[in-house]
Amino acid sequence: MGLDGAGRSRVESLLGRMSLERKIGQMTQAERLSVTPAEVREHHLGSVLSGGGSTPGANRPADWVAMADELWEASAAGGPEQGAVPVLYGVDAVHGNSNVLGATVFPHNIGLGAAGDPELMERIARVTARETLACGVDWAFAPTLAVARDDRWGRTYESYSEDPGIVAAYAGRFVGALQADLGPDGLVACAKHWVGDGATTHGIDQGDAAIPRAELESLHAAPYRPAIEAGVLTVMASYSSWNGDKCHGHRYLLTDLLKGQLGFRGFVVSDWNGLDQLDDDFGEAVALGVNAGIDMAMVPESWREFMARLKEHVERGRVPLGRIDDAVRRILTVKQACGLLDRPRPSERPGANDPGFGSAAHRETAREAVRKSLVLLKNEGGLLPLDRGARILVAGRNAHDRGHQCGGWTVEWQGLTGNDRVEGGTSIWEGIARLAPNAVLSAGGTGAEADPRRHDAAIAVIGERPYAEGLGDVRSGDDVVVEQGSQIQGTFRVLEAYGDELSLSRLHPEDLTTIRTIAARGVPVVAVLVSGRPLCIGPELQASGAFVAAWLPGSEGQGVADVLFGGHDFQGRLSFSWPREPGQSPNRGDSPYDPLFPYGFGLSYAG
Repeated sequence: MGLDGAGRSRVESLLGRMSLERKIGQMTQAERLSVTPAEVREHHLGSVLSGGGSTPGANRPADWVAMADELWEASAAGGPEQGAVPVLYGVDAVHGNSNVLGATVFPHNIGLGAAGDPELMERIARVTARETLACGVDWAFAPTLAVARDDRWGRTYESYSEDPGIVAAYAGRFVGALQADLGPDGLVACAKHWVGDGATTHGIDQGDAAIPRAELESLHAAPYRPAIEAGVLTVMASYSSWNGDKCHGHRYLLTDLLKGQLGFRGFVVSDWNGLDQLDDDFGEAVALGVNAGIDMAMVPESWREFMARLKEHVERGRVPLGRIDDAVRRILTVKQACGLLDRPRPSERPGANDPGFGSAAHRETAREAVRKSLVLLKNEGGLLPLDRGARILVAGRNAHDRGHQCGGWTVEWQGLTGNDRVEGGTSIWEGIARLAPNAVLSAGGTGAEADPRRHDAAIAVIGERPYAEGLGDVRSGDDVVVEQGSQIQGTFRVLEAYGDELSLSRLHPEDLTTIRTIAARGVPVVAVLVSGRPLCIGPELQASGAFVAAWLPGSEGQGVADVLFGGHDFQGRLSFSWPREPGQSPNRGDSPYDPLFPYGFGLSYAG
């Protein structure tokens, strides 16, 4: 990211005319429910965001644009010439603009990693940008560049791969396409979460990456290099710690490595209340984070206290004015670079209320992504592909549930159950029904009506329910949390775990019951696993004739049916090694390396 001489002069002119209060305002990001447009104007806030599930009005693009207009008017009235700086609005558009009803929802990153298609990633980024700009939003907290190394981590599905090669191959392509050369068709991208979150011990969210510097830099920092080379404008700090020291307060990581050695010229934003975890005294936490290199603080409800405490620190010399000026210069440079300082109100921008939002063309890109992400793990006797004229029984909890197949970060932070609020897409069952006229949906989902006289085969759609962040963690007990807590300088947020063992038969025993019920009646079973990570599936695999890893395919379940019935071949290859037994989390390059299915595995019809 670079500015010409005029752009740099404009930034310096704005900075030079700002009072300390205005500068601190630019460093502050509040959540929409905790701030009014009048307060945005009064305090000169630099940014507002929507937390997961925080949506305006009826949650349609027009409602978002109307809200964006109000905030723009409050922050930009008078224009930069009079010192007004437009607010930057941010959302978690992590698999499409999935906050909004009717959006195109793409597969989560774990599925996209299996697809192994960087060019497809560019097209996904462009659709995401269009559907986000349609809502008047400027900034997407994406892409996630975590290299997940323990499948028990509740954010595993936000990672493309256990191997940094795929993540790095995607990073620059996605950033470049999302930001679109910083033109009117682009969003501000945010690479996250810097750095090492995928290395957290025991897979505990917000935990500690107890690894040497060489491993941190070669595995976990590596994907950020192409993102920075592509001009990513923002980076979000990780909740995690590195060898006990919180990333949010780590000067070496934020300033020396990211801004210094890697040459990142944009701004660093904290994660949701991430500063709070640096110290029990919030004021002390503010000083630690800003001095370490946090430029903008995501302080959803505590933004007023953040501003007051930071001002006190500057006046008392705890935080140098030069550090404030550096942070604000970075923020203004981003706003100048992306054109925000000169754009009209959101409703007058070319992409506002774009009728292409959730369009058939956008959904076709998502459907392609689903097809390419599927990994065939077993196909005994050539059970797949299924004949479109065959009599198919479709069973399983996840067969007709668009919410479950989308996973977390879909309309709500933790995702949804059911079909009502995932509009415009197809469940896996709906996709099957469109292709196979003789398919029927199991009345109770259990497959109890399976009968070889009436059914040639069955499809059992099984797997996890939606979750996000720590609520997706799998851990054996609280002892590992206590262990982590004793090693971290600061605090971390521990949420109730999803389960205690990375075994599908333990997490969801009803799935194995469904498969066995159908198989016992003499009907061959195709198991389709909807999940945010590899799970131990020994019994389910043995009882099934064919087994497909579908990951979290998003709104376009039709893509699953396309491949099951032979319209397209399986192309997906594992970007995560598949564990053989609970407690095992194999990664490519380990010694010994004994997964159930190795990295890169995937069958196809072509052989």
